[in-house]
Amino acid sequence: MAMILIEEAKALYLNESDLQVDLKNNVFSIDATVIDVCLSAFSWAKFRRTKGGIKVHVELDLKTAIPEFVQITPAAVHEINILDNITFQPDSFYVLDRGYTAFDRLYQIHKAKAFFIIRAKDNLNFSRISSVPIKNLAGVLCDQTIRLNGFYAQKDFPVRMRRIKFYDAENDRVLVFLSNNFGLRATEIAQLYKHRWKIEMFFKWIKQHLKIKSFWGRTENAVKIQIWIAISVYLLVAIAKKKFQLKQSLYEILQVLSICIFDKVPLHELFANPIQQNFKELNDKQLKIFY
Repeated sequence: MAMILIEEAKALYLNESDLQVDLKNNVFSIDATVIDVCLSAFSWAKFRRTKGGIKVHVELDLKTAIPEFVQITPAAVHEINILDNITFQPDSFYVLDRGYTAFDRLYQIHKAKAFFIIRAKDNLNFSRISSVPIKNLAGVLCDQTIRLNGFYAQKDFPVRMRRIKFYDAENDRVLVFLSNNFGLRATEIAQLYKHRWKIEMFFKWIKQHLKIKSFWGRTENAVKIQIWIAISVYLLVAIAKKKFQLKQSLYEILQVLSICIFDKVPLHELFANPIQQNFKELNDKQLKIFY
């Protein structure tokens, strides 16, 4: 069901983008979040010695904020392994955090004729081949072509890559990006990475607004079903927002629906005269849609 909703939502949001980069290519972000559970009640979800957890892995379309791929695993499964299950689309961009640094996997993206943008680890061992002049590129500290040093690193990623050092004035920090794309401007690479916050907001939305804090069952299947339902609700709200051209945020729409779910009022009429109040998060209860 969720996969059907994903396809419907993708079709509705097909031509939307707020990336602030003139780019026809698809842009995805891949990340994961951990939902903590009690180890004594969910013994199959062992994460650390005294903790349990479930990990939700997501590939999110950054142009539409619609998930492209979702996989739910015990939290002990490392994010890097999930890259093996993703089909990389040629000419698409994949924005990754440095936790996904595995040069053999990045090379698979490269061989698929797709592009990656990933934050570099501080201990990156490399040699500079050349540098691009950075005059008049705000925030760009360097734009280099590099090769990796070390036998295993060169074996895993045997071709050149791009290294960009960028000063993020908004947060007063320096970021270093690696990419196999040499066509975009350095500022555009940084701008695409900046939009990675959308996947973090997706996780926050799922965990906080849909309140995945208690579960109906303790089996792995029961937990996965509830998480998939939460994702399906997100997709249904996104579809409703587009179909009925609602101006409210996804969260406001969900809050209204949770209060008026049994009202016999057409959806477009319900939001034509919105309730004039601020809908606050319900911290102690799951939303009515899960009752």
